[in-house]
Amino acid sequence: MKDLTIIHRLAETIETRKKFKADNSYVAKLLCGGRDEILKKITEETAEVLLASKDGDKLHITREMADLWFHCMILLAHHGLGPDDVLDELKKREGISGIDEKASRITG
Repeated sequence: MKDLTIIHRLAETIETRKKFKADNSYVAKLLCGGRDEILKKITEETAEVLLASKDGDKLHITREMADLWFHCMILLAHHGLGPDDVLDELKKREGISGIDEKASRITG
């Protein structure tokens, strides 16, 4: 199993960059643009992952997925969340059928 400390270090860097001026940091610029700017970037990165997958180039897929994860982490930070929030949710779902988990979220 890979070490997740890189994810936590990246989250710490993103948190630190929240305090930077937008012209000194890509992360700060994106955060200053607000949720819609971040979502626009995630949409772009998602499309790039899909195209890389269609091409079947593993290195390209890996690089584009890294970009997508990075931008998703910026979105988490925008909402005051971090990787541990997602990891905790995944842990809750561990061992539960995806069909059952999805059905448990349906509200009437």
